Amino acid sequence: MKKIIITLVVIAVAGLSVYSIKSYMDNAIYRDPAFASGNGRLEATEVNIAAKNSEKVEKVLVDDGDYVKKGQLLAKMQTNVLEAQLAQAKAMVAVKKAELASAKAVVIQKTSNRENAFRRFKRAEYLVSKNATSQQTFDNDKALFQAADAELAAAKAAVTQAEAQIKAAEADVRRIAEDIRDCNLVSPIDGRIQYRVAEPGEVLEAGGCVLNMVDLTDVYMTFFLPEGVAGKVRIGAEARILLDALPNIPIPARISFVANVAQFTPKTVETRIERQKLMFRVKAKIDPELLKKHLDLVKTGLPGVAWVKLDPKASWPAFLTLKGAVAQEAGAVKK
Repeated sequence: MKKIIITLVVIAVAGLSVYSIKSYMDNAIYRDPAFASGNGRLEATEVNIAAKNSEKVEKVLVDDGDYVKKGQLLAKMQTNVLEAQLAQAKAMVAVKKAELASAKAVVIQKTSNRENAFRRFKRAEYLVSKNATSQQTFDNDKALFQAADAELAAAKAAVTQAEAQIKAAEADVRRIAEDIRDCNLVSPIDGRIQYRVAEPGEVLEAGGCVLNMVDLTDVYMTFFLPEGVAGKVRIGAEARILLDALPNIPIPARISFVANVAQFTPKTVETRIERQKLMFRVKAKIDPELLKKHLDLVKTGLPGVAWVKLDPKASWPAFLTLKGAVAQEAGAVKK
């Protein structure tokens, strides 16, 4: 019995020793000044697909979770009111062009009247200088010429006004036609639909959101570091992301942002050490070219840990070293 107890004690001590050594080795990187880490979740840039004007939703052509391509039609707004406005604007253009033609005809008439009045005025001017006509006749012909000259100027001004009105009416046609095109809501990027915010039949105000989507080529993890560590992080520094769902597959990333002002750590962020009141926000961004090769696997919201290399000469530990296809793809992207 005594031998059994001793044997069990030896086994327990040996197991504890192995566990302690493994635990020490696993936690060694946390004490390595060449690296720093923080918890976070995968995030992506969000894009709202919104109505330009106040309109009713006619169709929504995608569902939550759908992957869409840039330029793909996502939803349609009703255009019947805009179509009526467009027809009215086109009719206005036709009316203004008719008015312009009429104004140009008036200019031709007034030009002829002015030329006749000018010749009479010059004849009267010559005759009065020879005392061959009365001063009153000369004054009358002069007044008629000045009136004809003013009428011609007014007719030309009417032409200019008609031309300006045509331009304004044509601008209305282009604006309304553009509004009609904008009723076809297309995707500005390759991404994934996150939410259907509005459904067919709903009337939205200008700028009302129809769909929310995420840009799968702009994925990153935001984490927080204390002042003593954040000051050592370089923009562009190498980083690795380990997701809880894929703990054995490090994802290569680069530091794209380090806050220049400390902030209170959000309550939703868990820190490995005791929570510190003021931390600096850091963003580790995954290379867009690498993401494009695995768009079907990209899922935002997944929790994990972001690691950053503070010393560019340091080597990544084994569990953060890129392996297999990931290493090859990361190498190709880097080149």
